[in-house]
Amino acid sequence: MPSRRTVIVLAALGVVSLATALFLRYGIIQNTPIGLACEAGEESLTCKVRLAVILMFIQDCFGWTALIAAGVQLWRPNSVALGVGLVFALLGLVLYNTRASALAVTLLVLSFARPAAVRA
Repeated sequence: MPSRRTVIVLAALGVVSLATALFLRYGIIQNTPIGLACEAGEESLTCKVRLAVILMFIQDCFGWTALIAAGVQLWRPNSVALGVGLVFALLGLVLYNTRASALAVTLLVLSFARPAAVRA
């Protein structure tokens, strides 16, 4: 089980990644005026970010990264794998990579179902 400090950091990372994913989806990707401007050939940073995120979810990058990190967390539990899996699973759930991200969330939850270590 993660320590109290680790839980606080993971919760903060989860909230930030969820807020970022919601902003990317509803503020940039599904925003009609931004979409029309980018399709018309505008060369702004917003259009480049929009294109990069679209290409990443077409390739299932969020879901596969979350799935790999969740597998590492299941195999050798550590805070970094849990954090990476959590962040990318939340990004994937909001940004259209739901299948692999949902499986990653399941593996992350299963990683807590271990017998307690015997302390002598």
